[in-house]
Amino acid sequence: MTPENVLRLGFAFCGSFCTFSRVIAELGKLAESGHSIIPIMSLAASTTDTRFGKAEDFKREIEEICGRTPICDIASAEPIGPKKLVDALIIEPATGNTLAKLAAGIADGPVTLAAKSQLRNGRPVVIAVSTNDALGANAVNIGALAARKNVYFVPFGQDDPENKPCSAVADFSLTEATVLAALEGRQLQPVLAANQK
Repeated sequence: MTPENVLRLGFAFCGSFCTFSRVIAELGKLAESGHSIIPIMSLAASTTDTRFGKAEDFKREIEEICGRTPICDIASAEPIGPKKLVDALIIEPATGNTLAKLAAGIADGPVTLAAKSQLRNGRPVVIAVSTNDALGANAVNIGALAARKNVYFVPFGQDDPENKPCSAVADFSLTEATVLAALEGRQLQPVLAANQK
């Protein structure tokens, strides 16, 4: 990759733990492409051990990929906007809780503050949803964010229509393509992708 094609990216993890292995794989692809990445983790993502893995193990893996320690506190996330540290901020996976906060303008953690900080300068925020209520309680928030300037979505679809009809997950393989489109001021289409497993 030539220097002019190298991007400075923020990559923010929220607590959709079941997707972490796939999301970390996409993070690795971005790093292998030569992009400079500042990792960010929500409080839940950085402190919660689940059946999908331990928080410290995920933090260590993310640090190895990015070559820097994840930002896990508000004070460290705040300079992202004022100092124009990233060309685009990716929130992946973005939980329903984070979607609701972003739609309401709440910035009470490192991920939501990083987004607010990025948007204050008119720079793109790319959201890759992963939530069980995307077509339920969070449908209104996704709609509000889709209409907001400088907010873009990684195309997403239902992941289990039979058993979880309101659930949706982004096609994480389209992350880089979505970022490149966002930097041109356009939403990658189609936004509604085929079912995601």
